[in-house]
Amino acid sequence: MESTGVYWVPLYEVLEERGFAVKLVDARKVKNVSGRKSDVLDCQWLQQLESYGLLAGAFRPPDEIVVLRSLMRQREMLVKSAGIHIQHMQKALQQMNLRLDNVVSDITGQTGCVLSSCAIG
Repeated sequence: MESTGVYWVPLYEVLEERGFAVKLVDARKVKNVSGRKSDVLDCQWLQQLESYGLLAGAFRPPDEIVVLRSLMRQREMLVKSAGIHIQHMQKALQQMNLRLDNVVSDITGQTGCVLSSCAIG
C-alpha cells in the first residue's frame, strides 16, 4: 500500500486488524512508472517490486504511539491556531486605539480579559 496523504490509514488499520500482512510503502522511495501515470500502473509496479523482493516496508509505530502522536499533533495545531487568533485580537484592539499590550503582558489572561471587556463594553 502506498502512503500518500492520509487516505491509506483507515484501510490499513482494517486490513491489519483482519490479519492481513500489510506493507506500507513510502511513495518517495519507490520510483514511479514512466509514461502515463495511473493508480492501476502504480499498483502493478508495486506488485512487481514486491515479487522481486525489492519493496521495503515503511516504519509504522505501535498503536499506542500512533494515538499519542495524533494527540500531540492536534494539540500543536490548536496552540498554533490560538496564537493566530490572539494576534487578530491584538490587531482589532489596536485598530480601536486600545493599546492593552502596553499595560498588560498577556491580553488573554484574567487581567487582559477584564480590561478589554471594560474598555469595549
